[in-house]
Amino acid sequence: MACAPGPDPLGDSSGDERPKWDNKLQYVLSCVGFAVGLGNIWRFPYLCQSHGGGAFLIPYFIALAFEGIPLFHMELAIGQRLRQGSVGVWMTISPYLGGVGLGSLTLSFLISLYYNTVLSWVLWYLLNSFQQPLPWGSCPLDVNQTGFVKECEDSSTVSYFWYRQTLNIAADINYSGSIQWWLLVCLAACWAIVYLCVIRGIESTGKAIYFTALFPYLVLTIFLVRGLTLPGAAEGLTFLFTPNMQTLQSPRVWLDAATQIFFSLSLASGGHIAFASYNPSRNDCEKDAVIIALVNSMTSLYASIVVFSVLGFKAANDYWRCLDRNILSLTNKFDFPDQSISRDDYAAVLTHLNATQTETVAGLRLESCRLQDFLDKSASGTGLAFIVFTEAILHMPGAPVWAVLFFITLFTLGLSSMFGNMEGIITPLLDMGVLPRWAPKEAMTGAVCLVCFLSSTCFTLQSGNYWLEIFDNYTASLNLITFAFMEVVSVIYVYGMEKFCDDIAWMTGRRPGFYWRATWKVVSPLLLLTILMVYMVNMTRTTMSYRAWDPQYKQFPLRQEKSYPGWVQAVCVLLCLLPALWVPVVALARWFARRRRKQESVQQDTRLKLQDSIAC
Repeated sequence: MACAPGPDPLGDSSGDERPKWDNKLQYVLSCVGFAVGLGNIWRFPYLCQSHGGGAFLIPYFIALAFEGIPLFHMELAIGQRLRQGSVGVWMTISPYLGGVGLGSLTLSFLISLYYNTVLSWVLWYLLNSFQQPLPWGSCPLDVNQTGFVKECEDSSTVSYFWYRQTLNIAADINYSGSIQWWLLVCLAACWAIVYLCVIRGIESTGKAIYFTALFPYLVLTIFLVRGLTLPGAAEGLTFLFTPNMQTLQSPRVWLDAATQIFFSLSLASGGHIAFASYNPSRNDCEKDAVIIALVNSMTSLYASIVVFSVLGFKAANDYWRCLDRNILSLTNKFDFPDQSISRDDYAAVLTHLNATQTETVAGLRLESCRLQDFLDKSASGTGLAFIVFTEAILHMPGAPVWAVLFFITLFTLGLSSMFGNMEGIITPLLDMGVLPRWAPKEAMTGAVCLVCFLSSTCFTLQSGNYWLEIFDNYTASLNLITFAFMEVVSVIYVYGMEKFCDDIAWMTGRRPGFYWRATWKVVSPLLLLTILMVYMVNMTRTTMSYRAWDPQYKQFPLRQEKSYPGWVQAVCVLLCLLPALWVPVVALARWFARRRRKQESVQQDTRLKLQDSIAC
């Protein structure tokens, strides 16, 4: 239904003073860069592979249609209409909802701490990639220079470089250890880069985003072309996308699909609201929401093809090496001529020997070599980036070049996401007037980056990786879902559906149709409430534990499962509750302030009446 443009019912007078994007492309790329992050590379492919391959796309796109896109549209629309950051938006809707904005600000701050720490690890690997051979390709010599370090021999070269030479990880979270200076330097460098990029807000990030948002697509395309030409790529892609419809019967698959959409679009953290607040008032936010959400999802699929073409190559290499070791054992034991058993003939030869020399073959303890088993050894998160993928790169011709390209891609992906996180912090602070008018904006940005850097130095300790996992597991998930539910309820039931639709009609020239109204009013709130309840139930049933890297563990190189000590569990609970605590605190503070003003008004009226009666 078309709506003729009319006067701005809010009468926003601050629009002329507020910065604006140089052009529409800057804004779209900024939102794409914020949404498309590390999770698209190392989280979505893992979920797709482990939850039924192509079958996982069914709940994924259902969640995108009924949860992701409607919420994304709502955030862009409310930010563009009210032209404020997260705190200002929710305070405008209702003073009692200011805690939602402060909670989003706090959440963006906490996420930025560990997200940029991951970038410091990426930077460390990037700097180490400019050498041949790559440092994670071989074990270092021991102290006596007579052999290799036992920890490396017992695990693998890539695991040793990650856990010992990069993190120098402690065997227990109770032992904090010392600050690792190389990680501290990389962390300082990352925060300096972030500061230089966000120093003037969208005026500076708008320039940097052309590179940080577009460069990853170029490198992904290069990796795709190279990956598809590698042996084993077809098997990797077949393994990834072969649908297993039985997995759809598991509630976990639907929960993971819904949460992946939610986190992938970076909803409820305040960054998209801040970005949209710098738009022209008449921008078509509906079209932006659909385009950016689809680009984000298509990027996840594109990245999955790239990742599993390379992982298929790695699995094929591991499978062939397994066969070669078994062939060598058979050749030595049965005195076969060298190279008389090919990989293609191995299965037939082994079957024959099992039938004729059963006890002898059993005594060799040959490895079980199945390509499917090696394809199953996928991973997500840092395990994919710093262990599995780095090992795959070792087998590629020109390995250092591919390592440099891979880690530059991860760095630019993470950096563009950091722009959104920082806007989620800085924009609300500026809107609240924390910075005096005479002070330059660069001072506020510098102070925020400095506080973030100092706060994140704990992740450079030997126990830092354990703490980063705690922040990742307990800070974001529950709070983001909670704030998203509060946002949709606040906009539709407090601000008002009709008023919100009128605003969108004023901005875009058309009122939202049935799809938007139905998802905002019923479908999205119910989905979010269901996800929130299921997530909380799962959290209460999950043991609060971590997996420690301990060379003294009997089953090393498996990581030892340990329960968090009591004081760490208390920190986990605090991180879960801290951002959301702003909501009741601010609401109660507003209620008491209003009650106090009302009492003062009553008392003043009483005094005036007494004075009037005395005068009479």
